[in-house]
Amino acid sequence: AGNGGARERGEAGGPGPPPVPERVLFPPTFSVSEIKNKQRRHFMFVRWKQQQRREKLAAKKKRRKEREALGDKAPPKPVPKTIENQRVYDETTVDPNDEEVAFDEATDEFAPYFNRQTVPKILITTSDRPRGRTVRFCEQLATVIPNAHVYYRRGLALKRIIPQCVARDFTDLIVINEDRKIPNGLVLSHLPDGPTAHFRMSSVRLRKEIKRKGKEPTEHVPEVILNNFTTRLGHSIGRMLASLFPHDPQFIGRQVATFHNQRDYIFFRFHRYIFKSEKKVGIQELGPRFTLKLRSLQKGTFDSKFGEYEWIHKRRQMDTNRRKFHL
Repeated sequence: AGNGGARERGEAGGPGPPPVPERVLFPPTFSVSEIKNKQRRHFMFVRWKQQQRREKLAAKKKRRKEREALGDKAPPKPVPKTIENQRVYDETTVDPNDEEVAFDEATDEFAPYFNRQTVPKILITTSDRPRGRTVRFCEQLATVIPNAHVYYRRGLALKRIIPQCVARDFTDLIVINEDRKIPNGLVLSHLPDGPTAHFRMSSVRLRKEIKRKGKEPTEHVPEVILNNFTTRLGHSIGRMLASLFPHDPQFIGRQVATFHNQRDYIFFRFHRYIFKSEKKVGIQELGPRFTLKLRSLQKGTFDSKFGEYEWIHKRRQMDTNRRKFHL
């Protein structure tokens, strides 16, 4: 009855002014954690986040108006602070014009590949008794890397597999390890003299799990892009990954394999270019995708007992500073 009476009075007296939205102003010392009631605490947290968002948007509009008013005299936009641009300087950062780096590249284990003296031939295998997801990942990885062959372990030790690979002219050995039916590790050994890198693998996505994926990849040799491998260690890892693919890509296939290093995580993506017009180009992901984290780099081929390690990731000693990166 009360609501009906209010409605009748509104009709008689005409429409009233629109309701003013309530603005919540929290004091600077406001703390959501002091509210004891859970529902009330959640409600006030949402309102507080909305106010923070409004204030941030208002400050952004104010700065934009000030810049438009100043015109050409406006100061340059401040560069936002990120972990990448605040990275701690590494003394092993590679200078492309360094003679020592050029000499190392001309004499290291990957020099025959970059001099086009050898053609990559890759053997992809798994841990013992692989599950279906690991098997499918190996099969899809073989379609990304040209001249790659998938064989199953059948209980053989890696020390016995490596001499057989060398005898059959394989240049690299890739071992996909798994845990609880999920691929979680990758061992990459360059043959016949090493080195051997051990990666932790995560965020594996097969082709059927990728949204808006393209058609199956063709047999064209893809282009390889290496991003942000700046240190001597990162330079070695980048050359190791590049040596998996033939040196001369077939650009007519419009396929590209990307290894992007960010905060020592190596993100792998496989795309195809789509030319929409003369000025617009899109990309279409083909899959699979995964992320690598370097755990160790060993001289020579795989030898877990007596191998000499060039670099080992030690979390308690190396991860003390979030802005310190090794690749």
